[in-house]
Amino acid sequence: MKRSAVIGGAGFIGGRLLPHLARPIVIDKSASEEEPDAYRIDVRDRDGLADALDDVETVYLLAAEHADDVEPVSLYYEVNVGGAENVIAIAEARGIQRIIFTSSVAVYGLDAPGASEETPPDPFNDYGRSKWEAEQKLMAWAERDRDRSLVIVRPCVIFGEGNRGNVHTLLRQVGSGRFLMVGNGRNRKSMAYVENLARFLADLEDAPPGIQVFNYSDKPDLDMRHLVDMAAGELGVSLPPIAVPYPIGLLAGYGCDLIARITGRKLPISSIRVRKFCAETTIDTARLGSTGFEMPFTLEEGLRRMIRSDFLGHAPTPRRRGSSATLPEAAIP
Repeated sequence: MKRSAVIGGAGFIGGRLLPHLARPIVIDKSASEEEPDAYRIDVRDRDGLADALDDVETVYLLAAEHADDVEPVSLYYEVNVGGAENVIAIAEARGIQRIIFTSSVAVYGLDAPGASEETPPDPFNDYGRSKWEAEQKLMAWAERDRDRSLVIVRPCVIFGEGNRGNVHTLLRQVGSGRFLMVGNGRNRKSMAYVENLARFLADLEDAPPGIQVFNYSDKPDLDMRHLVDMAAGELGVSLPPIAVPYPIGLLAGYGCDLIARITGRKLPISSIRVRKFCAETTIDTARLGSTGFEMPFTLEEGLRRMIRSDFLGHAPTPRRRGSSATLPEAAIP
């Protein structure tokens, strides 16, 4: 029986996806080789990938360089684009007919509220540009044979238990009681709880031939004020009633940019983080809704599970497949 391989299977999303697949093969540069069906391979290692992808029917390509400050920036292209090129070459050689690729809403750019899958890509940074370039290469692969199946999923910001990304940083700042809102807080953020995203990805394991592109977020969107107030209530803290006007926050970000350039140090505040925090970053998920997919958890349930697990010391209760369900240091994309 042919199987599915998860490249990036030891990562944040991959680790949540694996329990939903029957007999997955794990490929990751951080994989534990002591685990059965796990290969410690970097996505840039084409020969290693070729060996691990023998007798595979579906490839999940999750591995990526995604942080805001990757250096050198060439790594975005070596990993995100080069990794896609390696998977394509191996799929051609091995006769693999299905690839599921996690891209990003970063392909739309910073100021594209309500972007749908039909919105022209306009990435503003190297991460977004590398993801869009990888998408194009994968689409060209799928178009060469009508029996091939390609699903591109463009998630928004993803959060969940154990993740130390932007949402965790925001929650930590709120929990400190010293968080200051930048802007009026009415800007909305599309977000995705990792357990919901993993379930959707698992449902794509038998995707039919053709090319499908999906935005992914858990609806309805929350605005920053609601999100911060909900988190503060869950964490039991009171926040200062004042907010920093956006122009002043942005000016502080530019000042930190200058200090960072002069000193060579990475600072927790930057102009791009302030811009991202205050931006209206929502996406249209009508196409996702048309599939009939039902997220196991609401967005607020996911946030509460993360807060209780990572900040209050309460492990979340597992749910079986099929059940219902200061200035900010970092900004939510």
